[in-house]
Amino acid sequence: MAWYGRLKTRKDTFLIEIGELSFFTFRFFKDLFKYPFEFKELARQCYILGNRSLVLVCITGFIIGLVLTLQTRPTLMEFGAVSWMPSMVSISIVREIGPIITALVCAGRIGSGIGAELGSMRVTEQIDAMEVSGTNPFKYLVVTRVLAITLMLPLLVIIGDAVALFGSFIVENTKGNVSFTLYFNQVFDAIEFGDLMPATIKTFFFGLAIGLVGCYKGYYCKKGTAGVGAAANSAVVVASLLLFVIDFIAVFITDIFFDL
Repeated sequence: MAWYGRLKTRKDTFLIEIGELSFFTFRFFKDLFKYPFEFKELARQCYILGNRSLVLVCITGFIIGLVLTLQTRPTLMEFGAVSWMPSMVSISIVREIGPIITALVCAGRIGSGIGAELGSMRVTEQIDAMEVSGTNPFKYLVVTRVLAITLMLPLLVIIGDAVALFGSFIVENTKGNVSFTLYFNQVFDAIEFGDLMPATIKTFFFGLAIGLVGCYKGYYCKKGTAGVGAAANSAVVVASLLLFVIDFIAVFITDIFFDL
């Protein structure tokens, strides 16, 4: 019966974690509109989180565009449908591949960074010192970071999509001698409102999930310096799983309202 005890303990821990994260989310929205507003810290976090992730997102997007086109082109050539390559790649990247891959990259880069940073501040009692000095650490540390990643992730996704399409164009230009104008004319002809709008809206929820999980894991970090690594690691794992859940819900809702 030892396995049953361990299973029950893990179930209880999971439910407690969901409850605490829900309360953490409620507290974020409550403090979001509460004075004072930390605009200077928000701007700094937007620059840090967005600028430091830009190169990684661009490299990832460029490689995705190259690989997707190289892998798909031979199959389309067999059916004589290689002219559909720009349309197929653009819809695939804009609808699904671009947002989810960029969000996963940011979950690993930003989520772990936030978890480790706030975890270190908790372990070294910097957060406690802020509370004693009269500063609201939740407002200054958590709200600004969550809001920053929520605002920055859609921009990173748009840039990543553009770079991925450019990588796809390079393959098409090299293999099929397709011009820049022809390729991107087909890309923009294929993309519709029902492709672009839902994909952009769900990136805000991706950013919110990454920020909340990273801040939650770091803000309540325990067990000394060993807990900092655990907080960073669990932030990436939980945020990644949450991204897939949000993505499924977004696709399900999109299928109902945009494919009537």
